[in-house]
Amino acid sequence: MATNLTTNQATNASEDRVLTIAAAQLGPIARTDTRAKVVERLVDLIKEASARGAELVVFPELALTTFFPRWMIEDTDTLNAYYESEMPSPRTQRLFDVARDLGIGFYLGYAELTPDNRRFNTSILVGPDGNVVGKYRKIHLPGHDTHQPWRAFQHLEKRYFEPGNLGFKVWSLFNTRIGMCICNDRRWPETYRVMGLQGVELILLGYNTPIHNPPAPEHDRLSWHHNTLVMQSGAYQNACFVIGVAKAGIEEGVHQMGGTQIIAPTGETIAAASTESDELIIARCDLNLGLSYRQSVFDFEEHRRPDDYELIVAPNHGAFADTMLT
Repeated sequence: MATNLTTNQATNASEDRVLTIAAAQLGPIARTDTRAKVVERLVDLIKEASARGAELVVFPELALTTFFPRWMIEDTDTLNAYYESEMPSPRTQRLFDVARDLGIGFYLGYAELTPDNRRFNTSILVGPDGNVVGKYRKIHLPGHDTHQPWRAFQHLEKRYFEPGNLGFKVWSLFNTRIGMCICNDRRWPETYRVMGLQGVELILLGYNTPIHNPPAPEHDRLSWHHNTLVMQSGAYQNACFVIGVAKAGIEEGVHQMGGTQIIAPTGETIAAASTESDELIIARCDLNLGLSYRQSVFDFEEHRRPDDYELIVAPNHGAFADTMLT
């Protein structure tokens, strides 16, 4: 059974642990924008974050390119141009160099092409020394894997990526426990709980989310509500900060919802973006804020009943529907 507090958290419970975090929302990226142009936008945000006292910057999902799964792309060379085969790569080295020189860490989402030609929707956590501390590959892929001409735009993540194979890990950095997830992962409570059981105190989460949902347009009016709801719930129920960072605005004709925000372990949004452009929001995050929740209502060791949660990890074979009928 997982313990409620890591040794590090218990030791530091009486220490002041404040981390200044910047959520770096991006406006639209055009299909024709070069990698160098996009990287320079990220560098500008890193420099602004440093000047405003931030120690950690969080960028969106697929932050280096336009959201290319909205198109059916059959030419391999055209598709490969959206991916990075190493990180840092020659095209992104400048971002790492600037961040290292400023002594600032960052989270970055990008499309990963592995040496054995596997494709993942990936994020990395980079320390203030410029070294990669951790890697996460998106597990909950939305969308479809075949061209669907009836849609106003495609959502071909299931075609261009395979489900992540690294699990929901947690890393020690900045005197805290940091986890990562990406976009659609935020809608699944298991995402937060698996990291919560590892003592996570800070979850970094980049996303690209269109307001319009072609299979269920009746959901469109609730896009912002659902976005905030799932992140606030995950933060509160696991007593951790959630830093949700969007690609926003009208990108290649598709309206991306934005809604970048920093959420405290209380479930409250403590900073939020007000535009759909490149925008930096900053919060001083007291990492001890979640301790009272982990020691009371969300004391997992004391109150969880995992023997009664078997359906959560059961295979997806209609088990839930069958159970409801008995």
